[in-house]
Amino acid sequence: MFSIGEFSKITSLPVKTLRFYHEQGVLEPTHVDVQTGYRYYAANKIETARIITQLRKLDFPLGDIVDILRCREEEEEGEDGDILAYFERHLQSMQEKVRHYREIDRTLQQIIAEQREAQVAMKTTSYEVEEKAIDSMLIAAVRIKGRYSDCGQGFSRIGRQFGRYLCGKPFLLHHDAEYKEEDADFEACMPIRQGTSKNGIEVRELAGGRGMALLHQGPYDELGRSYEKLLAHLKEQAFEFVMPTREVYLKGPGMIFKGNPRKYLTEIQMLVKE
Repeated sequence: MFSIGEFSKITSLPVKTLRFYHEQGVLEPTHVDVQTGYRYYAANKIETARIITQLRKLDFPLGDIVDILRCREEEEEGEDGDILAYFERHLQSMQEKVRHYREIDRTLQQIIAEQREAQVAMKTTSYEVEEKAIDSMLIAAVRIKGRYSDCGQGFSRIGRQFGRYLCGKPFLLHHDAEYKEEDADFEACMPIRQGTSKNGIEVRELAGGRGMALLHQGPYDELGRSYEKLLAHLKEQAFEFVMPTREVYLKGPGMIFKGNPRKYLTEIQMLVKE
């Protein structure tokens, strides 16, 4: 028989862990001295301890380990013990966790990329109207008639349906030439790599072209001053813009933190007739 200290040395399991395993019924000592409370382990417990260590490295919960050890004993006694079923269930559980952590990885990378892009935009932009070529893109869009603040519902629907295929900033397509409070006609859109229309979400190719753009920094309720600047420039240049107009949200309320509205970045884009 080995004392708990000797058994700890042999199995590379700390004494604290051996005591915990005893309390949980995972690895019970062969003998406990009634007077001293000292624990002693027979040599046949060594293999069990090493099996437990290997199973813990595979992230098996203690409850499953107890059941697996019981099945092992049953098989050694010639009875049916379905150890394989525990490994199959655990593999399936691990695969589900891997998928979950991959989604977390994708989301974190997206958050980091968006924050870095916004920081670069804030440092490099002149906040002046500029002409730019706006590329065509595949989008998922939800048409909404209501308040502009309803756009969040549209973005959420698209995110749930096409999450892994998103590949750009969310934006609105405004089909009204004027501002409307209650019955605005707009589309919540997100660029995607692939997909088909489903569940009230339209997937289509959005045409690009020659455009004029202005980056707005600040709360959404102050976008009017940037629209004034952009429209004044179009009139000066005798440009006629094409509906719908776009608001691309480069930096806004995040998935976790609302952020400072004074630092929100929105690019207003208007395609112009050639």
